[in-house]
Amino acid sequence: MKKLSGKEKKYLRGLAHALSPVVLIGKNGCTGQVTSQIDEALNAHELIKIKFIDYIDEKKEIAAEIVEKLKCECCGSIGHTFIFFRQNEDPAKRKIEF
Repeated sequence: MKKLSGKEKKYLRGLAHALSPVVLIGKNGCTGQVTSQIDEALNAHELIKIKFIDYIDEKKEIAAEIVEKLKCECCGSIGHTFIFFRQNEDPAKRKIEF
């Protein structure tokens, strides 16, 4: 996936405004099960929100870890909620076009 420009990230943040968090990261942190849940959500929706309930001090490091593992892009954060985007590889299944 190519790196997103500032305008593209701003557009995605606008689209994400109405979304609810799909994944909550709680007391167990970002386990393998949570990572696979995030991967499934990105495949299904392309644009998701993740909310940190615990691990608030480490949220930026965990978000960077998610970006690295799942080859997605962090579009921004508001408080303890992060916005992630990964475009579907199949052009027919893409929901968001730039």
